[in-house]
Amino acid sequence: MAAASRALFLACLRGGGAGGSSEASGPLVLRPRYPSMPRRPKAAAVAGDLEAAAWAAEEEEKVAVFEVSGMTCAACAGSVEKAVKRLHGIHDAAVDVLGCRAQVAFYPAFVSEEKIRETIEDAGFGAKLIDEEVKEKNILVCRLHIKGMTCTSCTSTVESALQVVPGVQRASVALATEEAEIRYDRRVVTATQLIHTVEESGFEAILVTTGEDRSRIDLKVDGILDERTVMIVKNSVQALPGVEDIKVDTELQKITISYKPDQTGPRDLIEFIESAASGHIAVSIYPEADGREQHRNGEINRYRKSFLWSLMFTVPVFLTSMVFMYIPVLKDGLDKKVINMMGIGELLRWILSTPVQFVIGRKFYTGAYKAICHGSPNMDVLIALGTNTAYFYSVYSVLRAATSETYMATDFFETSSMLISFIILGKYLEILAKGKTSEAIAKLMDLAPETATVLTYDHEGNVASEKEIDGRLIQKNDVIKVIPGGKVASDGFVIWGQSHVNESMITGESRPVAKKKGDTVIGGTVNENGVLHVRATFVGSESALAQIVRLVESAQMAKAPVQKFADQISRVFVPLVIVLSLLTWLTWFLAGRFHSYPSSWIPSSMDSFQLALQFGISVMVIACPCALGLATPTAVMVATGVGASQGVLIKGGQALESAQKVDCIVFDKTGTLTIGKPIVVNARLLKNMVLREFYDYVAAAEVNSEHPLGKAIVEHAKKFYSEENHIWPEARDFLSVTGHGVKANISDKSVIVGNKSFMLSLGIDVPVEASEILMEEEDNAQTGIIVAMDQEVVGIIAVSDPIKPNAHEVISYLKSMKVECIMVTGDNWGTAKAIGREVGIENIMAEAKPEHKAEKVKELQLSGKTVAMVGDGINDSPALVAADVGMAIGAGTDVAIEAADIVLMKSNLEDVITAIDLSRKTFFRIRMNYVWALGYNIMGIPIAAGALFPSTRFRLPPWVAGAAMAASSVSVVCWSLLLRYYKRPLVIQERQT
Repeated sequence: MAAASRALFLACLRGGGAGGSSEASGPLVLRPRYPSMPRRPKAAAVAGDLEAAAWAAEEEEKVAVFEVSGMTCAACAGSVEKAVKRLHGIHDAAVDVLGCRAQVAFYPAFVSEEKIRETIEDAGFGAKLIDEEVKEKNILVCRLHIKGMTCTSCTSTVESALQVVPGVQRASVALATEEAEIRYDRRVVTATQLIHTVEESGFEAILVTTGEDRSRIDLKVDGILDERTVMIVKNSVQALPGVEDIKVDTELQKITISYKPDQTGPRDLIEFIESAASGHIAVSIYPEADGREQHRNGEINRYRKSFLWSLMFTVPVFLTSMVFMYIPVLKDGLDKKVINMMGIGELLRWILSTPVQFVIGRKFYTGAYKAICHGSPNMDVLIALGTNTAYFYSVYSVLRAATSETYMATDFFETSSMLISFIILGKYLEILAKGKTSEAIAKLMDLAPETATVLTYDHEGNVASEKEIDGRLIQKNDVIKVIPGGKVASDGFVIWGQSHVNESMITGESRPVAKKKGDTVIGGTVNENGVLHVRATFVGSESALAQIVRLVESAQMAKAPVQKFADQISRVFVPLVIVLSLLTWLTWFLAGRFHSYPSSWIPSSMDSFQLALQFGISVMVIACPCALGLATPTAVMVATGVGASQGVLIKGGQALESAQKVDCIVFDKTGTLTIGKPIVVNARLLKNMVLREFYDYVAAAEVNSEHPLGKAIVEHAKKFYSEENHIWPEARDFLSVTGHGVKANISDKSVIVGNKSFMLSLGIDVPVEASEILMEEEDNAQTGIIVAMDQEVVGIIAVSDPIKPNAHEVISYLKSMKVECIMVTGDNWGTAKAIGREVGIENIMAEAKPEHKAEKVKELQLSGKTVAMVGDGINDSPALVAADVGMAIGAGTDVAIEAADIVLMKSNLEDVITAIDLSRKTFFRIRMNYVWALGYNIMGIPIAAGALFPSTRFRLPPWVAGAAMAASSVSVVCWSLLLRYYKRPLVIQERQT
C-alpha cells in the first residue's frame, strides 16, 4: 500500500496520470482552481530509457488556446477533449465548457495548431485559435518586502495604493510576513514602479522576486571588473543559447543572469564567464541568504540596539524621578536649584530624555508623518502624540520654573522616555515571535543539501570521475551520486543502485520507500542504505521542494475572510482613540477646574491640569491596533507551516476558515476510500478448461487495454509464468469500448471480456449461474468481469479494489466530530453499497458521472451544509471546485495548486481528520486572539481614562500603559505560536505507533 501511495503521489507531482489511463491524466482547465496539465511527456518518465528522457527534455512544448463554439454540456467538452487527445504529439488537453475554450499542450514537431483546429471542427464544433498564451505569459506575480508597517491601517494604505496602479490585477499585503504579493501585467507596469508606489505611500519596499526570475542566478566575482572585462563578459554571455538577460553590478561585484534551464545552467555559465575573462576573475554563487531572513535579522538587531541605547538614558531618568526622590541625601542633591526654581533633577532628566525622544524615537516621527500625509493614522501617530505631549509639557514646566522664583516644576520626562523604551522592547519581542511563525518554511528550505557529487561518464558508459559541487549548481540531466545517509540533491530518477529513501520530510510517509532503477526520487529526502545514481530532471525552482515552499508562502499571504473584521476596525481605530484621549483630558481638566471632585484626589506632586494630562496620555498609548491586526495572520502562518510539516498543504486563510465549518464530507470511492489499485481476487470457470490457458486468452485481449481493471488482469496472469516479460498470443481485430470491455480474435477463438451489458449488446446470452455469481461478487464489494469465447460465457473474473485499512476508523471518528459522510462513485450500486457497509457510510450515490458529483455537492450546499469534497484531484475536478473545501488526496503539487483548497500529500485518509482538526484549533486560537485584543482595548482604555480612580484612587501611569500596549501584541503572537505544538488527534497517533 505504501508503494502504491508513493507511486500515485509522484505521478501526480509530475502531473502524470496513473497507470497510463487517459482518464487519470491531469486535465488542463482554464479556470484557476482546476488541475493543471503534466509538465513533461510520458517519455520523460520512462526511467529506463535515458534517450527518451533526453529527447523529452530537449523537445519544445507549446500551448495553444482555441475558442470552441457549439458546446452545450460536459459531454460536448468530453468529445472535443477525446478527439484532440487522439492526435499524435498531444501532451495534454482540457476543455472549459463554461468559457467555451480548449487549451492544448502539444509538440509542434508532430502536430500543428491548424491540425488541432481541424480536428475540433471534425468533431462537430466550431474552433478559432486565440492568442491567450501570450497574455498569460505577461501576467506575473511580484513579491515585495515592506518595512515600516505597524498595524492593519498600514497594510490597507499600501494595498489601496497598489490597487489603483494601472496594470495591477490584484494586490495583497500581509502584516505578519511584512510582504506584498502583486499580480500585474508587465506590459503595463514594472516591478520598479510598484516599489516606487509603495515608497510614495510612506513605506520602504525591497524586491523579493519579480515573478519572472525563477531561472535567474546571482554570481559573485572575485577580481577586478574593469570596463573591458565587463564588456567581454556581457557580449560573450549574451551570445550563449538560452541566456535571456545579463546585468553586471561593479560596485557589488555581482553578475545577474536570467536563462532558460532547458538550454543552459549555472555551472555552465560560471565556467564560460571564467573562460571568457581569460582566468582574470573567479566566479561563484553569490553568498546571499534568504532576503526576508536577512531583513528580519537586520530589524531584530536594530531594535535590540535601539532598546539598549534607550536603556542607557531611560534607567537614570527613572531612578532620578522614581527612586532617588525617596533617598534623603540624593533627594537633597537633585533638589538643588540651578536657575531660579529649576533643580538639578529636572535638568538631568531633560538632558537624558532628549536623545530618547528625538534620536532613538525618530522612527515614530517619520512613521507618523508619512501616515498623516496619506490620511491613514496608525500606531506611530498615537506613540508620537503621547510621548510629545509628555515631553513638551515637561519642557514647558522646566522652562517656566527656570524663569520664575515661585513656580515648582512637575515634569513627565520619565513618561516619554520609558514609553519609547517599552514600545521598542515590545516591537523587538514581537519581531522575534513573528520570526518563529515562518519556521516551517525555513525548515523546508534547509532540506536541500548544500553540496552534491556529480558523476561524469566515459564513452563506454562507465563512471570516469566524481566532483563535489555546490547544490545550487546542479543542472538538468546531471547524474548525482547519493551515498547512504546522504540527502538526494535533486528531483530525478534512479539509473543505478538500490536503496530505501526516507521521504517523511516531504510527504509525511513514515516508512522508508524502496528505490531501484527507474524509480523517481524527490530532492531533500534522505537515502537510508545503498548507493544511488540519480539523473536530475527538475532542479531549482522546478523541484517539488521549491513548489511546496511557494505554495506555503502563497498560503501565508492569503487573507482569511475573518480578517476583514480587523481591517474594518483599524480604519477608525486610531482617529477614535485620539478623540477619546482628548475627551478624557478635557473631561478631567474641566472637572478639576470646576472642582467637581475633591482636591484630595489630586496627588501632591501635580495639579488638576497635570492629572488630566496623564489620563489623556495613558488613553492614547494604551490603545493597541497591532494586536487586532496580528490576530489572524500569525495563526494562519503557523497553521499552514504546521500543516505542511504533516503532509497537509493548506492554501491560506480562506481554506482554513471554510474547513473549520465543514459538517459534511463527500468522498470519492476509487483511490480515496479504496487503495486505487485493483487486484484479481479469483476466477470462476463455467466451462472445462485449464486456468492458465483461460488467463492466456484474457491477458492477450486485455494487454492492449488502458483500463485499470484490464491491467490488473494482465498483472495477475503474469504470475502463471516465471519469466518477467512473457509474450502473450497475438490479438487481431482488437476493439475497445470505453466503459464496457474489449473484443479480439486470439489464435482460433473470438474473445470478449467486459461487463454484462457489453455481452448483451453483442448478442451473448448470460446464463443464470453467471448472473448469480455477479450478484455475489457485488455483495462482496468486488467487480465481476465476464469472459466469453466464441459467443459463449466461459468464466467470470472477480476484481477488487481493496479498502484502505483505516477507512472505517476515519469515518467513525469524523462522525464523532459531527461530520456527515457521503460516498459518491461511478461504480455500480451493488459494489458501492458493499463498500459503504464496510467503511460505515450509509448515504451513497453510485453510477455518478463527474458532473453528477458536482451537482450532489451543490445540492448539499443548498440544504445549508458546509461541504468538503475529498477526491484524487484529477477526475473529481468539478466537484472539488464546487465544494466549499476541495481536498485532493494523494495528489501532487501541480494538480493541487490549481484544483484543491487543501492538498493531502499522502494517500492516508487520516489526513482528512488532521486538516479539519487543525483548522478548528487554528480558528479557536484566532477567536481567542480577537477576544484578547478587543477585551484588552475595551477594558484597558476606560481604566487608563480613570474609570477606577474615583472609587479606588487607582490610576495607570502612561509608561505602564505603554508597557501594557507592547505586551498585548506580543501575547497575541505567542498565543498563535502555541499552534507549533499541535498534536494530531489520538486516533491517528495510536495508529502511527
